Amino acid sequence: MNQSPTSPPQNQGTEQRFQLLVAGITDYAIYMLSPEGIVTSWNAGAQRFKGYTADEIIGEHFSRFYTEEDRQTGLPARALKIALEEGKFEAEGWRVRKDGAQFWTSVVIDPIYDANGQHIGFAKVTRDVTERKIAQEALRQSEQRFRMLVHGVTDYAIYMLSPSGEVTNWNAGAERIKGYTADEVIGTSFARFHVPEDQAAGLPAVALETAAREGRFEREGWRMRKDGTRFWAHVIIDAIYNDDGTLAGFAKITRDITEKRNAAQALERANAELFQSQKMEAIGQLTGGIAHDFNNLLSIISSGLEVLPLKTEDPGDLKIVDSMRRAVDRGATLTQQLLSFARQQPLHPEKCNLNKVINGFEAVLRRAGNSTITFDVKLAPDLNTVLVDAPRFETALLNLVVNGRDAMPNGGAITVATSNVAVADQQVSGLAAGNYVKVSVSDTGHGMTPDVMARAFEPFFTTKEVGKGTGLGLSQVYGFMTQSGGGVEVVSTAGHGTTISLYLHALDERSGDGEATKESNDKVLVVDDEQDVMDMAAALFRSIGYEVYTANSGNAALEILQRSKDISVLFSDVMMPSMSGIELAKRVRQLRPDIKILLASGYPLPALKAQHSGIDEFAFMNKPYKLAELAKKLRLS
Repeated sequence: MNQSPTSPPQNQGTEQRFQLLVAGITDYAIYMLSPEGIVTSWNAGAQRFKGYTADEIIGEHFSRFYTEEDRQTGLPARALKIALEEGKFEAEGWRVRKDGAQFWTSVVIDPIYDANGQHIGFAKVTRDVTERKIAQEALRQSEQRFRMLVHGVTDYAIYMLSPSGEVTNWNAGAERIKGYTADEVIGTSFARFHVPEDQAAGLPAVALETAAREGRFEREGWRMRKDGTRFWAHVIIDAIYNDDGTLAGFAKITRDITEKRNAAQALERANAELFQSQKMEAIGQLTGGIAHDFNNLLSIISSGLEVLPLKTEDPGDLKIVDSMRRAVDRGATLTQQLLSFARQQPLHPEKCNLNKVINGFEAVLRRAGNSTITFDVKLAPDLNTVLVDAPRFETALLNLVVNGRDAMPNGGAITVATSNVAVADQQVSGLAAGNYVKVSVSDTGHGMTPDVMARAFEPFFTTKEVGKGTGLGLSQVYGFMTQSGGGVEVVSTAGHGTTISLYLHALDERSGDGEATKESNDKVLVVDDEQDVMDMAAALFRSIGYEVYTANSGNAALEILQRSKDISVLFSDVMMPSMSGIELAKRVRQLRPDIKILLASGYPLPALKAQHSGIDEFAFMNKPYKLAELAKKLRLS
């Protein structure tokens, strides 16, 4: 069928409809450009966006829509070139309206070709996306401000984790608290911040699982810095979800609260110590009052017992009186122990070097142990002097050694040690800051639980079986040390032994080993297995100016000589178990050829020579001996 010449071709009708469609679009600026960039068509959207009518703009170069900066850089020509070379140019940027106002556009330029493939111009589509741009810019600025805020926080470690726990960002607070830079830590697992024991227990994974399941994980615990040090942290992990509900990762906030925790613990300890001090003070006042009243009652009974024998000669009655006297004596001892705890016992303090006190009392301390217990003494050189009642101090030390022995029924070791220490304020309960002399008694026994430690100094409190302790040993030590202006510290762990340390204020002057070395010829070691004999010999030596060390066996004497190189005289009994005085003298002569050795025996010298060879080199004294004889032998030996 032939089309009428007057009827428009079909494609012409289609083109007209398309032109009408394009011309009517108002949300997009759609117009044509010549190959040189001259505007050749203009739709309603272009007029709405840019403010020009078709008559004003057709025939003008499209570069007039660009900002001055873009024209200076040649962007319009470059856009047409890219469209021609690559088949499309697409970009966003600022454009200028007729009134000079700028708006943000999304631009697409496509080259147009005729049926013969000849380039005839460009189709340009522009959309005003200023509102989107403003919203994006506002979002960008908000995000930037948020990043600056987060990054600027230094008191909190704030960072993100991937769903599997890898660090994805890192703020300044994280770097300050944990010590890692962002480059060192981003991409690594956050588990590296946990202490080894928490890593082994799987805590990092538990934290993420809890946060993913419940939306939040919060806990306090130890964490590790880059340098390996630990800090106490408060940790919060929040799950972060995408818009579709899938897990995007985790937000983690960590705060170092070590100082806060330490302060809380210090306050708790201070409150506990205050309560303990007030409790001990109250018990002490009560105990002291009871002890005084009990002493008065004992005085009445004791006075009556002095009178009763004058009124009876019946042997049975006298025997009863003797038993009552012994009971009164035990009661008097008990009241003295109670007064000691109540800090109401009479003290006679004097300047002392505790090394000398311990050396002179060592034999008694060793005797308090048994064959299954090793006894060691470690005395610090140049020990400061203290002001203390030496006999009472010896009693306190003996109490501690006996307690240590009783804590080791199957054997172990006891160590007595001295040292000069500087103590911070309240480092030891009740003590002000200053220089102190510390005497420690350590055992390897069963130790104490925290509950037992809290009551250790209370009178009559004991963990021993009924009949095996009064519960007054440690309470006497506590009372004596407090009355002496010192302090007591207990360190113990159940199953790992106990160390009880006594602290006494150090005086300004020093009288230790350094001072004593100048008078090394004035030190004597007295050895005898009989305590009374040893005490008497020690008293004789002290009366002529010697500093006395004592030992109750040959082995103990050798230990003391190994420890104290400046002892110049050995005075020993001959007849002793395990190692005789002669055997001891021979071993000492090999160990210390320069030492004076004086032996005492009840047997005459000829009888000893008949039993022992090689004893002519030693000086002998016959028992009983007198001070003048002892002094003469010392001069001649």
